[in-house]
Amino acid sequence: MQASIRASLQAYFDDLGGEAPSNVYDMVLRLVERPLLEEVMAQADQNQSRAAQWLGLNRNTLRKKLLQHELL
Repeated sequence: MQASIRASLQAYFDDLGGEAPSNVYDMVLRLVERPLLEEVMAQADQNQSRAAQWLGLNRNTLRKKLLQHELL
């Protein structure tokens, strides 16, 4: 996964063509967090308690993130 992320970031910076990036940290978290939540929830059969445990999150934190990503 690290190699894929690194390659994607390098491509992103290359595509900028010398322009200064903005909010890279937030952008990467948004892009990674949604598919992570979608896949873990699918694997956990939509069981939030199980998914939260797998992710190492409090169930309320997971629910907040699911709402933020409009997955509920």
